Amino acid sequence: MKWEQVTKDYKQYLKLERGLSKNTIDSYNRDIKKLMMFLEKNNLSISPTDLNEEIIQQFIYEIAKKVNPSSQARIISGLRSFFDYLIFEKYRETNPTDLIESPKIGRKLPDTLTEEEINLLIASIDLSKPQGERNRAILETMYSCGLRVSELISLKISDIFFDEGFIKVVGKGNKERFVPIHFKAQKYINSYIGSIRSHISIVKEFEDILFLNRRGKGLSRQMIFILLKELAVIINLNKKISPHTFRHSFATHLLKNGADLRSIQQMLGHESITTTEVYVHLDTRYLKKVVEQYHPRSS
Repeated sequence: MKWEQVTKDYKQYLKLERGLSKNTIDSYNRDIKKLMMFLEKNNLSISPTDLNEEIIQQFIYEIAKKVNPSSQARIISGLRSFFDYLIFEKYRETNPTDLIESPKIGRKLPDTLTEEEINLLIASIDLSKPQGERNRAILETMYSCGLRVSELISLKISDIFFDEGFIKVVGKGNKERFVPIHFKAQKYINSYIGSIRSHISIVKEFEDILFLNRRGKGLSRQMIFILLKELAVIINLNKKISPHTFRHSFATHLLKNGADLRSIQQMLGHESITTTEVYVHLDTRYLKKVVEQYHPRSS
């Protein structure tokens, strides 16, 4: 069995059978390529069906010198999924990663912005430039809806339902959810569509994509990262921020203002409530409030 063919089949399996996003599939594929490069570097001509635990362990030792524990754990998880696929397809009977322990990693609390910092970032956008209107609408949408960057750049005009006050979001694994959108974000999106987007010569395949670059194509993830980095410099913000920072801030501010975790889970598109629970640890006042409200001794 050749590596090229089995990795191609595996990518199709992840897309069609498991419904994973392109970014997730690419991440899995990079993990396998790292293993293939390790084998090539060490002149080990071994097929995926013949790899054993000893060689996988050597590979893990090698990458441990280059990446942090979190990345190690992710790579091990990716390889475990790959060999599980080979077992599923009856190409092999055992998974060589089963007895390999992932490094213990702490659960890092997400960085957040204050409401004032978000307002300053949005206010620092230069509206005299054509992309200014678009950038303001982007930041307001991220903060209003708590979107992942991949969800933001793929947002379609046909997924906007302003009369009902919702947008349809296609999240991980192509799972759809409806998220409320604040009237201020609606206002800035309408302004961008009417005054900027309507004057762009749009490439055919991007006609339904909401946020476009000057060439009429969709935005890249990197463009959103660069935008936020530039705005942070303008307001002298001494925090390392990303699109995910807006998502974390959205959830944290909702929680602080009394929203329940289940509602936040649905809006963020988290499959498990345990993923959403990390936001509780950002503000212990929430826990104090729960005890005061529900514990029988509080009365």
